[in-house]
Amino acid sequence: MTAPSAADDPPPQLRRPKQRGVELLLLVGAVLIVVSGYVDVGLAKNGAVPPDALRHGAGLGLLALLAHLVVRFRAPYADPLLLPIAVLLNGLGLVLIYRLDLETPGSRAAPAQLVWSTLGVALFLTVVLVLRDHRVLARYAYLSVAAALGLMLVPVFFPAVNGAKIWIRLGGYSFQPAEFAKILLVVFFAAYLAANRNALAYAGRRIWRLQLPTGRVLGPIVAIWLLSVGVLVLERDLGTSLLFFGLFVIMLYVATGRIGWIAVGLLLASVGAAAVGVLEPHVHSRVTDWLNPYATIEAGLGPSQLVQSLFAFAAGGMLGSGLGLGHSILIGFAAKSDFILATAGEELGMSGLTAIFLLYALLVARGYRAGLCLIGPFGRLLAIGLASIPALQVFVIAGGVMGLIPLTGMAMPFLAQGGSSVVTNWIIVGLLIRISDCARRPLPVVEPGVIARHHTSLEGSGK
Repeated sequence: MTAPSAADDPPPQLRRPKQRGVELLLLVGAVLIVVSGYVDVGLAKNGAVPPDALRHGAGLGLLALLAHLVVRFRAPYADPLLLPIAVLLNGLGLVLIYRLDLETPGSRAAPAQLVWSTLGVALFLTVVLVLRDHRVLARYAYLSVAAALGLMLVPVFFPAVNGAKIWIRLGGYSFQPAEFAKILLVVFFAAYLAANRNALAYAGRRIWRLQLPTGRVLGPIVAIWLLSVGVLVLERDLGTSLLFFGLFVIMLYVATGRIGWIAVGLLLASVGAAAVGVLEPHVHSRVTDWLNPYATIEAGLGPSQLVQSLFAFAAGGMLGSGLGLGHSILIGFAAKSDFILATAGEELGMSGLTAIFLLYALLVARGYRAGLCLIGPFGRLLAIGLASIPALQVFVIAGGVMGLIPLTGMAMPFLAQGGSSVVTNWIIVGLLIRISDCARRPLPVVEPGVIARHHTSLEGSGK
């Protein structure tokens, strides 16, 4: 017998770097940027560094460090960009809300937003610590959809706020249940589509170039989607209705690979939006404002919120007026929520606004990348569905405040005032961290002898 040569040895395992050091370095940069923005606001408004700047910076740094340590030890192969992007966007949102609080000393929102952000980080840590495998969520698909529909029905029994019944107010606190329902619906969509993807893609009749699935397969998921959208229309929450519809179409396209679903989705969205815009007075008024935003000025009533937002973007120019030196508070009561992007556009300019959009794009792209690297269909659909939530929200909100599409009431992810929104976004990031850890984790090394014995046993059994 000849001695085994080097060519007979199994190939060395490809060791993928964990990149936790990269994540820590990016977190330090994110915290420094947020603290610098906080100091800039204090210098611009009061001519002095805020006395609590060091305390706020230390608090944010401690939360970021705690999140990093949990990811380092519980999800060591997770994507190193997801957590720093979330910390930077959340920190910038706190700075912008604090800056607007200085114009409304009787109505401060930054302290409450900080509490909600801390709760969001706590739930992020809970997701990373407790959920060891994202595939476990597939077992609770129908429980998730039942809980989602229940959460969306509860606000119907509470009074409307600003024309929409989407809030639950208990004491001095309020939250929006539909924010949590969207995660549960993504879990249900991912599990159902993963289990029925072949029937959805190839069964049923063919109409022109669109392969329609059988009603038995498509019926349950369409019924759930119609019920959820119907509840949201009843609550006059057009923004979340559009979000759920977009999620449904995107995940259906990813599951089947049929581009015809995109065309059908756009057609149905156009018909539905036209019908709601004509029949619903609250939505009709927003469509009218979008078609002629300067009508209030021509009537001598002064600029509307949308026009004030357009003025803010125009005043920002390329480099912006500087943090604390804008006048976006003229927008009114929604300056800290729906229109907070106008403050960023005026005081950070086109360059700062582009940087914020790039952060969102990078967050979505890394979520898509984690999903595409997975083998199982459920994890792939789950990751793409979760990453599509901020993508659709940014498109709808940014398009509305810039006058590209009619305005809908939604919160800009991480930036805008809204406790339930920031908590939900942190849960989404936690789930993407867990999914990316599974996607980037090296496969276990299998010895060649084990593979040979496995093939021999299959041949002997006639398989």
